[in-house]
Amino acid sequence: MLLPSPATGLAGASDLRDLRCLRDLGDLGDLPLLSRQEDGDSLPMLLWAPGEDRRTISSALLGGGIGERAWVLNAQVAPGYRRMDPAAHLAGLAAAWGVSGPGVGLMTAAWVSDRYHASDGGVDALVTAGIGVRGWAAAPAPGRPGPPEAGTVNIVVSLPVALSDAALVNAVATATEAKVQALHDLGIAASGTPTDAVCVAALRPEAPGTLEPFAGPRSVWGARIARAVHRAAYTACARAERP
Repeated sequence: MLLPSPATGLAGASDLRDLRCLRDLGDLGDLPLLSRQEDGDSLPMLLWAPGEDRRTISSALLGGGIGERAWVLNAQVAPGYRRMDPAAHLAGLAAAWGVSGPGVGLMTAAWVSDRYHASDGGVDALVTAGIGVRGWAAAPAPGRPGPPEAGTVNIVVSLPVALSDAALVNAVATATEAKVQALHDLGIAASGTPTDAVCVAALRPEAPGTLEPFAGPRSVWGARIARAVHRAAYTACARAERP
């Protein structure tokens, strides 16, 4: 299902505020493919609005770090994206679809339409992948200053429990390890691309003592994160390798 941008006049922001449309954006595993026009190109994106703020940790350009966020956007951009205001750009794209409040914004030059979703024991993982420029994290080449290019393997994870700060950090490490394992299992000699991004969204804690303290790969929730991300990353990266 491809929904045109409200800016095209084919769908209005009021349409999105319809309850049915809001529900369409609430299921990470069944998100509609949205589109917008930029510089004459029709570019797709995925917008997840779960209906209540989540406590997230992310390496994203917009809404990175740890905090409460209301939505997560994964927007495809043209190869060679060079805008100097990527955070403002992402925020504007989300606002055009009627969502409000702080959010997380990721971007990628990969085909968002080839995303893959997997779930395991209440954990959902959604991955978009383009792995044309890949390599090992510990490479001899020096780094470079300035903002990174658009991400090429973007991972979004949703959990039905609240996590402590330490567990949120651990969840990012677990998701990253699962991505590397997926690449290894595909026979790809790389740990990822230079611009991969992760967002883990957990519930907000309802009361003291309700935080899950662990999210390593052998913990209850970490094991579920690892399996869901591995399955989603494996399939998304395999699709990206197709001729």
